[in-house]
Amino acid sequence: MITDPWFYAAAVPALLIAGISKGGFGGGLGTIATPLLALTIDPRTAAAVLLPVLCLMDLMGMWAYWGKWHKINMRIMIPASFIGILIGALTFKYLDADAIRILIGGIAVVFTLRHWIGSIGRARAAAEPSIAKGGFWSAVAGFTSFVSHSGSPPLQVYLLPQKLPRTTYQATTVIFFTSVNYVKLLPYALLGQLSTANLSTSGALLPLAIGGMALGIWLHNRVSDRLFYVVAYVLLFIIGLKLLYDGATGLLA
Repeated sequence: MITDPWFYAAAVPALLIAGISKGGFGGGLGTIATPLLALTIDPRTAAAVLLPVLCLMDLMGMWAYWGKWHKINMRIMIPASFIGILIGALTFKYLDADAIRILIGGIAVVFTLRHWIGSIGRARAAAEPSIAKGGFWSAVAGFTSFVSHSGSPPLQVYLLPQKLPRTTYQATTVIFFTSVNYVKLLPYALLGQLSTANLSTSGALLPLAIGGMALGIWLHNRVSDRLFYVVAYVLLFIIGLKLLYDGATGLLA
């Protein structure tokens, strides 16, 4: 079990933030969890420690949002995500985590800026579900989720323009990442990531995850659709900048 006090100093806010985000408030803010833990331990270990905790939070999310997801999007997104997971599993040993952070951060920042600039002076019509776009971005989300649990920014590129009601949006992302995370368990185990030390550390973090999820669900039911999407885009932009910074400083080091 990890005993470094600096790890737990980072883990407390990381797990609370991730829980609040997965509970339905804060858009993709949970993406910050892995980079926060990676400040104190190897990024691959951080991802391995987080996965069982995320799986528990997913079960809580399914209970809160069961049956409220967007069915057409689900039929497009989930099968495509498995392709991304497979690519991630096959290339895991050869991936540079910092390069992946730069890729994810660049997608998030460019997408958010494009949304803000395109929205100046005119209202944008809601996009429709698309097999091509949904399949591509869901595969990217499956891949980036496998590497660093950072699947939210690519998925938001596809889902946010549809302007779904916030509960439908949240339920759709909950079911998507529940599927992705539980499928990831098998390749993570085969790659030796679910060691006794990592699983013991995950168990110690579970109370934080439960508390964060409960708070996120409570906030979700008290925030308007408009405010939800404003917060989601702002946080997506901040997350993108954070990932770009982490990736660039990591490569330079």
